[in-house]
Amino acid sequence: MSGGEGGEALPTAAELVAESLRQRRPAGRGLFLRQLMAHALAGLTLLEGPGAASEAAYRLADAAASPRRDG
Repeated sequence: MSGGEGGEALPTAAELVAESLRQRRPAGRGLFLRQLMAHALAGLTLLEGPGAASEAAYRLADAAASPRRDG
């Protein structure tokens, strides 16, 4: 957990997503993640502008398309 503005412990993004996935049936998890990415990208566009959002989307797509590097 990370610290909040008032000193309270807030869950990390990974913790929030993991908990949300646990609460969903396996068949609905892919849709949830696609919707989450779309909403996150829209929020990033509003907060940091289209350039930052485009860069994040590009990096995400590149990571998904790149072969896995173990080692």
